Amino acid sequence: MNGQVTAERSLADETYSALLGEILSAQMAGGAVVQERRLAARLGVSRSPMRDALGRLEGQGLLARNAKGVLTVRIVTLSDYLNSVAMRMLVEPSAAAQACKGITAETVADLAAMLQEIELDPDPDPEFVWKFDDALHQGIADASGNPFMADTILQMRRYTTIFERQRKLAQRKPGLADHQGIVNALMDRDADAARMAMTLHLERVRQNVLSTY
Repeated sequence: MNGQVTAERSLADETYSALLGEILSAQMAGGAVVQERRLAARLGVSRSPMRDALGRLEGQGLLARNAKGVLTVRIVTLSDYLNSVAMRMLVEPSAAAQACKGITAETVADLAAMLQEIELDPDPDPEFVWKFDDALHQGIADASGNPFMADTILQMRRYTTIFERQRKLAQRKPGLADHQGIVNALMDRDADAARMAMTLHLERVRQNVLSTY
């Protein structure tokens, strides 16, 4: 019995991860109606793990009910985006400073190698650029040593990522100089430089988005 429960939990987790990935990558567009049966058939799962996954996503605010009570993919508005960035600006610079103590040399080396690969490629794969962005920001969050801080960064980055990807706002090589400054500060274990580099990066992100509206 315990094995069955564990298997069902695992399947629900896999379904959740698959749907989350599609929302974050904008494969499931904002405002799209969530069709439970069709999604379950497409992912090859029963309706039970699908309901579990959808319930988690709704609880996290990534799915929402429209005026008719129909479950849809949340539309992240400009206001949502700016509020999320504002929260990140309160938390992430401190996380970057704290990460200078906790982040491993191996993690920093991996980030530096990924960034160099993007810089050297005249036409980098956008998905690889997003992979680096996730690795950098989540790596800092995890290395901060503060799980509440890390969770806040994770949740806020989901909204900013959805907004940017749904509107295709990201450049092919977004914020390379900013990112290099952050990686250099982590490499030098310079908390003040890391704090300043992250603050500058997030402020530029905010200004770049505002300039398009």
